[in-house]
Amino acid sequence: MKNDGFTFRKRLRSFRYAFNGIRLLVTKEHNAWIHCFAAVCVVAAGFLLDISQTEWIAVVVVIGAVLALEAVNSALEAIANFVSPEYSEAIKRTKDLAAGAILLMAIAAAVVGGGIIFFPKLAALF
Repeated sequence: MKNDGFTFRKRLRSFRYAFNGIRLLVTKEHNAWIHCFAAVCVVAAGFLLDISQTEWIAVVVVIGAVLALEAVNSALEAIANFVSPEYSEAIKRTKDLAAGAILLMAIAAAVVGGGIIFFPKLAALF
């Protein structure tokens, strides 16, 4: 890939490609829909339970991490399917590892949001 140097036009174009990637993620990737639904629920709960600024930072970071990892996994799956349309044990292993990474991040997000931030606030209500 040739590097023709920095221009603002190229940087703006790169943002257009990035926003298209986000659009593809939220419109075409079914697992991302689940993560987006969970994110909307968590944000609503954050407002209802009046979480602190620090708690908001944690929530935003873990939501961003889960969605970013879902995008990376989707990109990896797309390129793997392109490179090897037939079954390949190596491609399966690669896809499984990437899916496992998302699961680990989703579990971490659930621990941060559900266990550390929201559970104590909900428990205090009862």
